[in-house]
Amino acid sequence: MIIRPFTLADTEQTIALWRACELIASHNDPLKDIERKMKVDPDLFLVGDKDGQVVATVMAGYEGHRGWIYYLAVSPQHQGQGIGKVIVLEAEKLLLAKGAPKIDLMVRSTNYKVIGFYQSLGYAAEAVTVMGKRLINDR
Repeated sequence: MIIRPFTLADTEQTIALWRACELIASHNDPLKDIERKMKVDPDLFLVGDKDGQVVATVMAGYEGHRGWIYYLAVSPQHQGQGIGKVIVLEAEKLLLAKGAPKIDLMVRSTNYKVIGFYQSLGYAAEAVTVMGKRLINDR
C-alpha cells in the first residue's frame, strides 16, 4: 500500500469506502465534504492505495491551534493489518510539520472498537463536551 494525497479521481471509491465503514451521517453530504476539503489544505487528505484501490482514508486539518483528524477509514477487508495505524501516523507527521502542537478527533462514544484503536496509538479521552452548530444544511 502507498499513502498519497487524495485526487478527485478517488472520489467514487472514497465515498464507497466511507459508506462501507458507516462514516457518513445523514446530515453530511460526502461529496460536499470532499469539495470543501479540496479548497482547504488538500495536502492533509490522504488515501491508502493498494493496487489502484482506495483501501484507507484520513482527512486532517489544522487551524493554528490544534490539528484534527476526520474520516479515518480502512476497508473492512483490510482492517486489522496495521493500515489504520500507518495512515494516522502519516497524518500526524504532516500536522506536526505544519506546527500543530496537539491533535483532537471525535469518535462516537459507542464505537468501542475505534476508541480502542486510538488508545493503542496514544490518544486518550478528554473531559470536554463537543458542541456544534450547522451553518449550511447539506440536505
